[in-house]
Amino acid sequence: MKYFKKLGFGCIYSFISILLLTFLLTIFSYFNIINGKFVSILKIIIPIISLFIGGFYIGKRTSKKILFEALKLGFIFSLVLIILNLIFSNPFKLKYILFYIILIGSSIMGTMVGTSKIKK
Repeated sequence: MKYFKKLGFGCIYSFISILLLTFLLTIFSYFNIINGKFVSILKIIIPIISLFIGGFYIGKRTSKKILFEALKLGFIFSLVLIILNLIFSNPFKLKYILFYIILIGSSIMGTMVGTSKIKK
């Protein structure tokens, strides 16, 4: 149970951070603080940042199989995004695979940074 709790909280931190960052992006876009070109760039960067945050949390809580934990978080998040894309009738394109690989890499980097921040 402790095992699933760690991964679950990592996913929850990722989803909460993506919701908060998207909310901030929406507010800034609504009040014309940022322009459309920058919004499209931030829509790509926000999931990367949120997976880094989730990976950081998992890295701080994990002592064994760190890479495996990061891969699980990245795969779960990518699978949710793939399912959401298919539900909303967006065809699956080959260029999205690169984005999902970047997301998994962001999860791995966050876990590495989180592991190095463990107080001994």
